[in-house]
Amino acid sequence: MLFSDRADAGQRLAEVLRPLAKSDPVVLGLPRGGVPVAFRVALELDAPLDVIVVRKLGVPHHPELGLGAIGEGGVRVISEDIVSRSRTSEADLAAVERAETAELLRRARAFRGDRPRIPLGGRSVVVVDDGIATGATALAACEVARAQGAARVALAVPVAPPDAAERLRGQVDELVCLSTPTRFSAVGEWYRDFGQTPDEEVVALLARAADRADAPAAVEVGVEAGGVVLPGELTAAGPSGALVVFAHGSGSSRHSPRNHSVAAALHRAGLGTLLFDLLTPAEEADRANVFDIATLAERLVDATGWLRRREPLPVGVFGASTGAAAALRAAAALGAERGTGIGAVVSRGGRPDLAGPVLGDVRSPTLLIVGGRDPRVLELNQQAQAELRCENRLDVVSGATHLFEEPGALDDVAALAREWFTGHLMARSG
Repeated sequence: MLFSDRADAGQRLAEVLRPLAKSDPVVLGLPRGGVPVAFRVALELDAPLDVIVVRKLGVPHHPELGLGAIGEGGVRVISEDIVSRSRTSEADLAAVERAETAELLRRARAFRGDRPRIPLGGRSVVVVDDGIATGATALAACEVARAQGAARVALAVPVAPPDAAERLRGQVDELVCLSTPTRFSAVGEWYRDFGQTPDEEVVALLARAADRADAPAAVEVGVEAGGVVLPGELTAAGPSGALVVFAHGSGSSRHSPRNHSVAAALHRAGLGTLLFDLLTPAEEADRANVFDIATLAERLVDATGWLRRREPLPVGVFGASTGAAAALRAAAALGAERGTGIGAVVSRGGRPDLAGPVLGDVRSPTLLIVGGRDPRVLELNQQAQAELRCENRLDVVSGATHLFEEPGALDDVAALAREWFTGHLMARSG
């Protein structure tokens, strides 16, 4: 089983975990990579989301050998057998604990901010990670959750080697693992997109989960485009009276955590959003379709029309990677006229060169955002900017690579997109 990205894995896990919703669980994501998976699970189960921060206690001079783990609230799980066999003194154990406690508290503050930890006393808990190699960290998290008072602990992961899954099955109340391939060498080989999850993404997802009760609700919709119905998530426009359609890049989907992070920033500015799949699952199976920019652009044109029939408001498009090329082709086809065209385009790490010869026909104000450490894409965007005949700007996020995984990089993207869309779409909606 191959997953598109962590959000896709979380969605598939959630479908299996739905029966647990009736137990009113708390979903705990292991930072960092487990949190995007856990976010989708929590969303589908309508459950609170938190991180479970654990630190392994390594034997002095042999730190790869764990003699226990610690968690928030002073929780410690110690293997007295390993302490004895490793001849670790009380003083040495205390020194290791002090160092790891300081790091644990630092990470918990960084991820959660001022929000309190969700109490687990008497609750059912679902511990989620993006996959298991040995299972040591996941098991430590489950033990810490139980020590924090959880009445029942389930461990949910998309993929794990068969031996690790079998070992863990007997140590938790329930193990949910979607795939146990016999030829397993690393978790990342079972994902198309297994890019690093930056701290900022973890913080943004936790904040979204915490604010969910007060935030505008996303509604699952079927977007009619290109003669098919494509699944999407529509969040209504707030005070801005404008909407932004997201066009994801190759290998991604409507669940893209990076696009969701940007969408959350747009929601806070009062903008509505539509995140939808550009292709059906059967179409995605043929990789040639992922790079068929003409078809993707036609789907965007149709989706924009479908959206306007529901919400007759100004519309912008946020495109990532190949999705940016589709966004520019759609903008060239529709124009920028109020009520019918695309009011603004933002490209994140886009491939505008794939839009072909229509760049000169784009009339929608266009913002190109590129990472400073993405030289080839930066060059392509500079060349594309020279062909644009509309209002445009090229912003370079210093130190960022193609996926904007570096600390603060995605926040910069969100801030730039929010400014561009509010400046162009809200003016049109007034």
